[in-house]
Amino acid sequence: MSELIDNRAARIREMKRIIQGLHRGESAAAVRSQFEEVVRHADASEVAAMEQQLLADGVAVHELMEMCDLHSEVVSDLLVERPASPLPSGHPVDVFRRENVALADKARALREAFSTALSGREDAETVPGEALLPAREAFNALMDIEKHYARKENLLFPILERHGITGPSTVMWGKDDEVRELLKAVGEGLTAGTATVAEWAVARDVLVWPALDALEEMIRKEERILLPMSLQTLNEAEWAEIWRQSPEVGWCLVDPDGDYRPPANEGPEIPTAVAEHAEREGIALHSPGAASGGGAIVFPTGSLDLEHLKGIFSVLPVDLTFVDADDRVRFFTEGADRVFVRPKAIIGRKVEHCHPPSSVHVVEQILSDFRAARHDVAEFWIELRGRFVHIRYFAVRDTEGTYLGTLEVTQDLTHQRQLTGERRLLSYD
Repeated sequence: MSELIDNRAARIREMKRIIQGLHRGESAAAVRSQFEEVVRHADASEVAAMEQQLLADGVAVHELMEMCDLHSEVVSDLLVERPASPLPSGHPVDVFRRENVALADKARALREAFSTALSGREDAETVPGEALLPAREAFNALMDIEKHYARKENLLFPILERHGITGPSTVMWGKDDEVRELLKAVGEGLTAGTATVAEWAVARDVLVWPALDALEEMIRKEERILLPMSLQTLNEAEWAEIWRQSPEVGWCLVDPDGDYRPPANEGPEIPTAVAEHAEREGIALHSPGAASGGGAIVFPTGSLDLEHLKGIFSVLPVDLTFVDADDRVRFFTEGADRVFVRPKAIIGRKVEHCHPPSSVHVVEQILSDFRAARHDVAEFWIELRGRFVHIRYFAVRDTEGTYLGTLEVTQDLTHQRQLTGERRLLSYD
């Protein structure tokens, strides 16, 4: 296999062949020696390229997620020996790494607390609530993981997609959602009330341990594949973009402060993602400080300058996101309290990549129906962290009926649902 040493394409083809063999039922032990020979000369970007090719070959996302589970145990151990790149404290990757260390510590704490709560008790004995308090505290801290995943999915993945890397991020988002569901089940179990040692032992084996195993496996995937690949791929301006937008999402268990400061932005005040999308589409842009030509935008019912429009969008009691006819995110409003995170990195991103794999088919169905003029409105409502959220999608068409795109309108209706009677006198809330 000497041809693999200096031939990236050959290594990727060979890895793909071996992974397909795993998916057909070959054991990991049987192919390990073959894989060792390939991966010894490969890097994380080649593993990602292999997954990208499998998707391009028509492998469904859920099938690739299964393949990911199969080959992860083979790949991860072989990539672990590669040293991590030294980075200044506070660099986005440094923060991701420190968060992973903190998450691994909390996972260990939950394992230890759960084991201690059950240790030395008879199977039929009821576990007192105070014995499980350390486990509940460790679990609550662990749930800060959502901020880690949200920055990865909404800031890092969109920029990888600009470089043509969509497969690994799609698969990893699906695996993130599996971790979320497993942790949700653990949380429900920990708040369910009293139970015997035997019942908690079952919960430990079928809920707690699988959730922590999945979380720790995702940490390994990030450390050995995602983050090294990202460092090879992104440039300094793109890391700066992630650094600037990260506070909008938040941090997981660590203080992000450090020595890292991105290079000064000497270009226009237009976000990088917006500028790149406009350049691809041939759209003329103007600085946020001035309207086109310095004048007002004239509508059939009046006129507004750019400052008026920005002010109106900022106080609307709804969140707006517009997806153009090519299914790319073109615009969103920045209200004071958005329901869903919308970092600027999503501008120009294909809308199917902005949703977890489990819901992409719904988005694609809506866009297909709107484009074909089968429907004009799709409506949903959900309970989200104690809030009642109303989501509507509207087909946007010109006066001739030509499809221009889709407008998503999201509103938190929790307060409105509680209103009763009338208010006819002025009263400020």
